[in-house]
Amino acid sequence: MGKHLTKRAEDYSKWYNELVVKADLAETSAVRGCMVIKPYGYAIWERMQAILDKRFKETGHSNAYFPLFVPKSLFEAEEQNAEGFAKECAVVTHYRLENDPDKPGKLRVDPKAKLEEELIVRPTSEAIIWNTYKNWIQSYRDLPILLNQWANVVRWEMRTRLFLRTAEFLWQEGHTAHATEAEALAEAKQMNQVYADFVEQHMAIPVIQGVKSAAERFAGAVETYCIEALMQDGKALQAGTSHFLGQNFAKAFDVKYATKEGGLEHVWATSWGVSTRLMGALIMTHSDDNGLVLPPTLAPHQVVIVPIYRGEEEQKLVFEAVAPIVEALRKEDIRVHFDSRDTHKPGFKFNEYELKGVPLRIGIGPRDVANGTVELARRDTLSKSSVALEDLVAEVKTTLAAIQVALFDRAKDYRTQHTTAVDDFDAFKEVLASKGGFVAAHWDGTAETESAIKEATKATIRCIPIDGKTEKGSCVYSGKPSNQRVLFAKAY
Repeated sequence: MGKHLTKRAEDYSKWYNELVVKADLAETSAVRGCMVIKPYGYAIWERMQAILDKRFKETGHSNAYFPLFVPKSLFEAEEQNAEGFAKECAVVTHYRLENDPDKPGKLRVDPKAKLEEELIVRPTSEAIIWNTYKNWIQSYRDLPILLNQWANVVRWEMRTRLFLRTAEFLWQEGHTAHATEAEALAEAKQMNQVYADFVEQHMAIPVIQGVKSAAERFAGAVETYCIEALMQDGKALQAGTSHFLGQNFAKAFDVKYATKEGGLEHVWATSWGVSTRLMGALIMTHSDDNGLVLPPTLAPHQVVIVPIYRGEEEQKLVFEAVAPIVEALRKEDIRVHFDSRDTHKPGFKFNEYELKGVPLRIGIGPRDVANGTVELARRDTLSKSSVALEDLVAEVKTTLAAIQVALFDRAKDYRTQHTTAVDDFDAFKEVLASKGGFVAAHWDGTAETESAIKEATKATIRCIPIDGKTEKGSCVYSGKPSNQRVLFAKAY
């Protein structure tokens, strides 16, 4: 397996693309802008799914599934949402092909098979779901509805990059309906917190919770809560969003409920989602010039065992020593993989698992068996140590926990070093050009200033931090009064 990657310092974008392919996570497909997620990449996504799904259910949500296609009239019902996604929509206009009379062996769209109403391939599911909720909700007794779906969506992106931006991607989308504004707001905030906890505790990525500016808000939302992360190249990445939709969709689809008092009121709504873009965040936050670095809680294999031997006699000796190690680790719910292939040398395997980011590697040969030890290698630090067999299980557990913490701490240190407060526009531009990262600056709250800054620097307001301190100041661009710093950055 050729491990030679472009160095991050030379070309970060090229390094990322090479790593995704060489680590066997994904590859481009025959469909423009779409990707094939390979088994190793999908195994990481499955780990993410399982952890998030458990958390969703613990917070009272159930899974359902809604159609991939949305009739155009339903899609248009909530105007802001329709306008926001219009330029990314794929549209189905016909339902059948026929043989092309002018080109034998070829097919063409059957002109007689035109759909009466065009179908939008969902870029998001609010429209079809709220049309459905209309049939489910009559009374306050029917509320709240707390649903999630694991699905694919299509947004016809012109400039794509594996995991980060593809025409089709996988995600989960929660859609909830509530009797009151307070309930819906609490739900939107709760789910943003669920995302923050997941990304920090399991992905080992520190995030900043905040709200989006009006210009960056989800189309059709009253408020968008978000978690923002910082990648190693100093660019920000939106890791998850949770939207308070107010009564916009309930009004668009005429979803009302009878109150306890006998009145009739529109329902309050939220939607929230994370996608396979989290895979991009995982890769870019922790990985290095040797390949992928995975946090232990998400690694498909937390430990890999590589046997070292010559000839059948040594192989038998080593394999017999490995069997109880595998059993002991599995008893502790540690995901261990024993690479017993005789088609590849140990050196090749060492390189392969370093590239694939397996947190811990155990090397064991005849001398180790005789000494009652193994060699334990950490992927994050590339350090090695000799461990006695009787101490191995305890050492593996301790070291996996230490790696999880170390990855988070390292990413947090990077973010701290790359968060810079500035008070004038020259300093703002200088930090973006030379250092990157988050720029904490005063903003006058106007869309005009936000747009002008974006035009001049390509930096956007990533979030208005929820825990941001009130601080009197002057807008970095207009000089007008401001009460709080917001975070700007160039972003993915």
